[in-house]
Order: sequence, then C-alpha cells, then structure tokens
Amino acid sequence: MIPSSCRLLYKISKSSKNLASKGLSEFAVSHQNGIMKNFGSAAVDSTSSKDNIQFETLSVSVPSEFVYHVQLNRPDKMNAINHTMWMDLKKCFSVLGEDENCRVVVLSGAGKLFCAGIDLHDMIQVGMKLGEKEDIARKCKILKNLITNYQESLTAIEKCPKPVISAIHGGCIGGGVDIIAAADIRYSSSDAWFQIKEVDIGMAADVGTLQRFPRIIGSSSLCNELVFTARKLPAEEGKDCGLVSKVFNSRESLMEASMKLALEISLKSPVAVQGSKQSMLYSRDHTVEEGLNHIDFFRY
Repeated sequence: MIPSSCRLLYKISKSSKNLASKGLSEFAVSHQNGIMKNFGSAAVDSTSSKDNIQFETLSVSVPSEFVYHVQLNRPDKMNAINHTMWMDLKKCFSVLGEDENCRVVVLSGAGKLFCAGIDLHDMIQVGMKLGEKEDIARKCKILKNLITNYQESLTAIEKCPKPVISAIHGGCIGGGVDIIAAADIRYSSSDAWFQIKEVDIGMAADVGTLQRFPRIIGSSSLCNELVFTARKLPAEEGKDCGLVSKVFNSRESLMEASMKLALEISLKSPVAVQGSKQSMLYSRDHTVEEGLNHIDFFRY
C-alpha cells in the first residue's frame, strides 16, 4: 500500500497576470464564447506548453482563463474506469499540477452519469492474467503492483496543488466515489446518488474510499453502514452528511455553479490558494502543532 502523505510538489510561475481589475462577469463572457483549448479532441492553443498531451478517456478543455474542465469521457461505457482511464487520470492531474496556466480544475462526467465504477471487463482481464500464475506469491505481487498504481492515480487528484471541484450528476458508484473523495470540493445535481458498491462484488474498496470517506462525512456509523450494506446515498442525504456542499436542481445549474465557483477561485492569488490547500491536507494527517510548524515553514 502507498504511504499517506500530503507533501505536494508544485511550481508557481514567478510572473502572473494581474486579475484584480477583472470581474467575474468578464470571465463568464469568456466561458460563454467557448473553449480556448481542448486536449485530445479539438484544436489546442498554440501558446500552451502541453500541446502534445492527449487522453483517450478524458476530455480536457479550458472554458475560461485559468479554469480547466476535465471530463470522464467514456459515455458509452457509463464512464466505467478501465486501465487506460486510471493512467489518464494520473497523467492529467500531474500535468495540470505543473501547468502555470491552470489554477482551478472542474471534474465532471460525460453522458448520463458521473461514473459507473470499475470496468468489469478489465477485472476479467486481470483475473485471466492471475490465472496464468500458479504461485500465490506471484499472484499477490501482480495485484499489489496493480492496486498501488491505481491508488497513485487517484492520489494525483488529491496531490494536485490546484483546487479540484467535482461536479457530480446521476450515479457515482464504486470507483467513482474513490475519485470524488480525492477532490477538494463536491457539488451535485439533485438526481445524483452515491454507492460504495465493492462489498456487492465480494471485495473491499482499495483505492481510497475507506481512507478518505470517513474523514469527509465525519460519522463512522454512517460510513460503516454505507460500506457494509452498499446502499445508495441520495444527493440530499449526501448534502446532510457533508459529502457534497451544495445540490442543484439540474445538471445545467450544477455545471453553471461549478464554473462560477472555479472562476471566483481563479481570481485569487494562486500562491495563497495553493499554499492553503497544501497546509490543509498536511494538517489533516498531522497534529495541530505539526500543522502550525508546517505552515510557518511554508510561509518563510
């Protein structure tokens, strides 16, 4: 298993545009005018240093200056997470973490729902690969390496120094919960529902939910209930327990509010925002005194 760590490696450009004189309305107009950049599916702004980055399972666009929109983009498979998507998520958030043009990320899902969880076809392929090995130790080594790799993919979302806003609609199941648990802010539409599904397929969630979810909702009783029963958690109950901070009537209003929040954050000092995220993540897993020492070290 990978160690729990909140040290973030990030680099902020020494020079950045002064946004103090620009209002949200100006950026909203920019958003309405369309995409400035798009990785993998459309023309890319030639000024980007990441021109050659493409993702098979993600759609990445820049609807407004400093705001990036990452979509899980397997709508025909209900955004089920296959091996390629695991790797795309890791690469995408590692790249955006270093991109000085990115200050906030909105993460959503294309199609009818946010994410249907792990792609079962991939699990079958893993089972076949394990079947080729007779030695139990070799089987365990394959599984350990695979799980560690997938854990690192979602930890890349958490470690990304840029705030990540999850905009969730429809079902968010299994691995989808792992994904949003690694985000900083969670908004949802009223039709959203959440399900920690792993026990229904005879396994324990192993890529982040069991570690992050209890800290998010703050109730071990409710967390245990959801994990042990795999029952659905509707959006309003998700808001009541703190999993999501706001619920919106429609997917359209959800995305509008998520983009507005991202625009607001993008106007703030990137040094202050990213430093705050680093300190809060570090303090979550350390004592108050260690957290105070950490922020003092960061400041000076």
